[in-house]
Amino acid sequence: MEQGRTLTPDVLDLANFYAERLGGVAQGLIAARLAALWPRVVGDRVLGLGYATPYLAPFLPQAERVINFMPAAQGVMNWPSDGGNLAALVIEDELPLTDSSIDRILVVHCLETAGNARETLRELWRVLVPGGKLIAVVPNRRGIWARVEHTPFGYGRPFSRGQLSTLLRETDFSETAWSGALFAPPFSSRLLIRNGRGWERTGAVLWPGFCGVQIVEATKLVYQGLPARSLSRRRQPAFRPALAPPA
Repeated sequence: MEQGRTLTPDVLDLANFYAERLGGVAQGLIAARLAALWPRVVGDRVLGLGYATPYLAPFLPQAERVINFMPAAQGVMNWPSDGGNLAALVIEDELPLTDSSIDRILVVHCLETAGNARETLRELWRVLVPGGKLIAVVPNRRGIWARVEHTPFGYGRPFSRGQLSTLLRETDFSETAWSGALFAPPFSSRLLIRNGRGWERTGAVLWPGFCGVQIVEATKLVYQGLPARSLSRRRQPAFRPALAPPA
């Protein structure tokens, strides 16, 4: 990814990152946190929003269905590579789903680059079942990963825990669990590759506020009606790029 090229990494940039050693380490460390939060999704309908495909594969054998929606500005590619396509290109705050149709939503590489994160969360609130669960993975404002652009976590707007908490409350979500990942620096060194989990354990104890990503689980509150959307003019789709083959 070239520095300063775009505020949103496209789908090929993201696929290339996760194909590299550093991306593989990041995937493993974040996936371990997700597995601790969602050890079982048997019978659930699971939606990924953003570039969530590296983290959705463990859910495929358990869930009733798993789909991944990728924002128009990001682009889309076939997923999974060894079966029917489960990915689609969407406008992130105008999802082609009925109300209360999804049990769990995983948001990765999305909120920090969304045109309007609040409207995106309101749309996710709409499609979640009452009491449904959402996990958002976002760059931490205080972390090193948000300050370098050779990873996708260095793009868009990073969040502090307080900012993300406020955003969730304003869109009628209630936080149920917090976690963090990527305490190691974002360098492809042998020390990181060999000792990634050791960095995680040490960082969680010694510098918990400086994780690379914030991970929050929240549930949909249903004590009031659908959160009001803004009256801004409805955007027209501007999809790009065309469907790309799997990496």
